[in-house]
Amino acid sequence: MSITLHWFLPTTGDSRTILGAGNAVGAHHRRADAASGERPPSAEYLGQIARSAEQLGFEAALTPTGTWCEDAWIATAALTQVTQKLKFLVAFRPGLLSPTLAAQMAATFQRVSHGRLLLNVVVGGDEVEQKRFGDFVPKDDRYARASEFLDAVRGAWTRSPYDYDGRFVRVEGAEVADPPAFPGIYLGGSSSPALDVAARHADVYLTWGEPPEAVAAKLDAVREREAAAVQAGTRLASGPLRFGIRLHVIARETSDEAWRAADRLLEDLDPAAIAHAQRVQAASQSEGQRRMSALHGGRVDELEIAPNLWAGVGLVRGGAGTALVGSYEEVADRIAEYHALGLEDYIFSGYPHLEEAYHVGEGVRPLLAQRGLLADGAVSAEAVGV
Repeated sequence: MSITLHWFLPTTGDSRTILGAGNAVGAHHRRADAASGERPPSAEYLGQIARSAEQLGFEAALTPTGTWCEDAWIATAALTQVTQKLKFLVAFRPGLLSPTLAAQMAATFQRVSHGRLLLNVVVGGDEVEQKRFGDFVPKDDRYARASEFLDAVRGAWTRSPYDYDGRFVRVEGAEVADPPAFPGIYLGGSSSPALDVAARHADVYLTWGEPPEAVAAKLDAVREREAAAVQAGTRLASGPLRFGIRLHVIARETSDEAWRAADRLLEDLDPAAIAHAQRVQAASQSEGQRRMSALHGGRVDELEIAPNLWAGVGLVRGGAGTALVGSYEEVADRIAEYHALGLEDYIFSGYPHLEEAYHVGEGVRPLLAQRGLLADGAVSAEAVGV
């Protein structure tokens, strides 16, 4: 079992601080502002990150979905034309488009990119944002709908013409013309319905960065659901379920440098901004968000919740709220520790995403390769900047 490293495309923009974590209450919900010295999510800048990630040896780049993001499908389709090997993990929300249309879009993407599409299914835990997109289905029902949606996508792709009549999804004669390879499905979530959907449909189950013991317990629960699905004949994904983790990272030559960089991310935070962000997160229906928030409890000190695992990002950012912080060796050690639990896919991000990609690609990646942990098993000349 080897390790695959992925990066992240900041489609709300980029900054040397946690974007939006300034002094203005509610500023975490906004896009980058060039007038403030931040980096808007232009095609040129996102292309720079994508090309660097490719050159540094990352397998794929996650592109998020949300109100303040560029559309993930369109942005990544454009980036396939300025990259050659990098895959794109496109986040999307079932229920906002028809499953047949989603299958058609995915097939077109596969053909245009020569097979470089991966799909991150995001059910959504923020009621306000779901309604903003016209989705008024309750959270638990959204997981049931996601499962039916993926049933229909896979059916149109592999069994066309395909009829499906479910509680939320109905199609007649759905088909994908000349279907290419089916894209890998990545799915996260900590609630019981999320684990059931992952057991049926996911190629990779994703967790956010919790301490190793909490991650181990979650993976065991998912494995139990997968085994039950296999026994019942309800698992549709081909091959055994793999496991991945979504983390930020602050890696430097020395541990002191890394922790100073982490401290700088929080230096200018207004307590009112932190309090506002915590109220927003507390209103989330996401079990994963609840677990992220519980790791720091709104504290601004004692944020190292496990060796080299820092919860500071989660003070002002929803979703993935922890970072690996340390020297290149320490970060490699922590990755190896998670790997021992069964985690293969690592989706990293940092501030700014361009510079941090180089710290991971040139500082951490060669150490993992030397330990024989990487999927390609070698240190490429590109990866070490030769």
